Amino acid sequence: MSLYIRREASKYFHGLAARGVHYFHRPGPLLQDVGFFLLPELGQDKAYISETVFTFVFLSFFLWSFHPFILKSKKIYTVLLWCRVLAFLSACQILRIVTFYSTQLPGPNYHCREGSKFATLPPPDNILKALIILPRGILYGCGDLIFSSHMIFSLVFVRTYQKYGMQRFIKQCAWLIVVIQSFLIVAARKHYTVDIVVAWYTVNLVVSFIDHKLPELPDRSGAATFLLPLSKDGRTKEENFKLLNGNSGDPIDRRQRTPANGKILENGNTVHGDAMMNGV
Repeated sequence: MSLYIRREASKYFHGLAARGVHYFHRPGPLLQDVGFFLLPELGQDKAYISETVFTFVFLSFFLWSFHPFILKSKKIYTVLLWCRVLAFLSACQILRIVTFYSTQLPGPNYHCREGSKFATLPPPDNILKALIILPRGILYGCGDLIFSSHMIFSLVFVRTYQKYGMQRFIKQCAWLIVVIQSFLIVAARKHYTVDIVVAWYTVNLVVSFIDHKLPELPDRSGAATFLLPLSKDGRTKEENFKLLNGNSGDPIDRRQRTPANGKILENGNTVHGDAMMNGV
C-alpha cells in the first residue's frame, strides 16, 4: 500500500509541475533541430505510433515485474524491485522539473503551436483549479520539454531488466525498441532532439549513481533451501531421509555403533570381543 501511495504521489507532483509550467508556455516558431531535418514528420494522424511503442514497453516491464507470482523462477522480490525503480524515477523527474522550469521552449507538438487553443492556459481563478489535474492537461501539456518523460520511464525499465532479467535476446530487443522510440518521438514532433539526448545521458548517470548507493536486491532463487518443510520433531525432510538411509542427520552426533560381528572401535583401537571374554 505504501508503495502505491508513493508512486501516485510522485505522479501527482510531477503532473502538477507540468501543468504549472504550461501557464508560462508561449507558442512561437519552431527551433532549428537536426532531428527535424533528418527525420520525416509523421503527422498528426500517425502520432500515436510513438505512444503505442511506449505503452508496449511500460506494460511489458510491469507484467514481467510480477512474474514471481506466476512462474516458479523467483529470482526477484517484486516490491523491492519497484522501490528501486521508484527511486530512479523520482530522482529523474525532480531533475526534469528543475530543468523545464529553468527555460521554457516553444513546444514543437501540434497542439502547442501558434493558433492552437491548447497552446496557452489562462491563469487559474482559484487554488482548487491549480491543484486539480485533468486528463486533458496530461494529453495536451506544453512547456515540459527538457527532458523527455517517456524516455525516463523507458530507460529506467530497460536498465532494470538489463540487470535483473534472464533472457539475453529480450535485453537486446528492449534496447533496440528504446532507440526506435527515440526516433519516433522526434519524428512525431513531441520533443526536440535535445530533449532525447539529454534524457539518454542523464537517466543513465542518475540510475548508475543511485544503484551504487542502494543496497543490492537479495537473490530470491537461493531462498528456497532455507524454507524446507519441517517434520513434527523439528527435523527437515532432508534430514529424515538421511536417517532412513543410515546417515545421521546431526553431524555432531557421530558416535560409533557396535557392529553385529562383535568388533568394537573405540579411541582408534580394535578389540575382539572373543579375546576379551577369554581374558587375553
